Amino acid sequence: MKIGISMIYKRVDDSAPNPGDFARECEQLGLDSVWVGDHMLFHADPKTRFPAGDGRIPDHYAHFPEPFVVLAMAAATTKKLRIGTSVLLVPEHPPLATAKRIATLDRISGGRVILGVGTGWLREAAIPLGSDFDHRWTQAEEYVQAMRALWSKPAASFHGKYVDFDDIVVNPKPVQQPGPPVLIGSTDKRALRWVARWGDGYNPVCFQADKAVDYMQKQLAGLKEECDKAGRDFSKLDITVMISLPDARAQTQEIIRGLASIGVQRIVQVSAVEPLFGVGDYRAKLDHLAKIAL
Repeated sequence: MKIGISMIYKRVDDSAPNPGDFARECEQLGLDSVWVGDHMLFHADPKTRFPAGDGRIPDHYAHFPEPFVVLAMAAATTKKLRIGTSVLLVPEHPPLATAKRIATLDRISGGRVILGVGTGWLREAAIPLGSDFDHRWTQAEEYVQAMRALWSKPAASFHGKYVDFDDIVVNPKPVQQPGPPVLIGSTDKRALRWVARWGDGYNPVCFQADKAVDYMQKQLAGLKEECDKAGRDFSKLDITVMISLPDARAQTQEIIRGLASIGVQRIVQVSAVEPLFGVGDYRAKLDHLAKIAL
């Protein structure tokens, strides 16, 4: 099983480590990957409720850094560590400029980018960034297809509802072709259909670790059915789970064995309670992850 960790900040200030230094420590420990989330801006008084817990939005959600800056710093100090978005809110990023950033990052990192994608839940922040919020997954699919065209063709043309261009050249091209793997992270009931239709993988969040194996077993059975309908080879999909692992090694190892037995290839540790950086010693958390999971 591949093990990764998500970089969640309480604040981007002196209490947070340099992402390059942190990534180097992760690689030295033997982790597979580091990931960073995406909230480009926030709203001062949102009416939308948080889709977990008691509905109150945690304060640190207003302090997410720009993901590609963080991942570029992580790539610069490592050689094998995969770098991923968990998740990039695709409709909130202009597709041509975003395609350029992703392609450049994949090229200079030697093909290490994993593009976890989502569409966001905070309407008040999404709409100012260009999201057609009520149809955001349709918009996300079109943005991804347009970016794949830019990544894979010498000069690309694309004509859709949200993206329309002719003979556009984006260089450098990503090392991975026809672009970095796109992993869909969503709990929407239609997510499995989207993975089968246009995704390269699936990366749901499952904070209830004791229920992760049963949950993923059900989800992957549904995904196999959707792949059969779409003519996709299920075995070629990247199956990643974002999870908050228990403290005890025995419990964690049991969960890892169970997830591996049903086809999960990667686990990414993400705290359901507190940010990784800015609350306690991140090195202690990193060392603990290595002890329970590796």
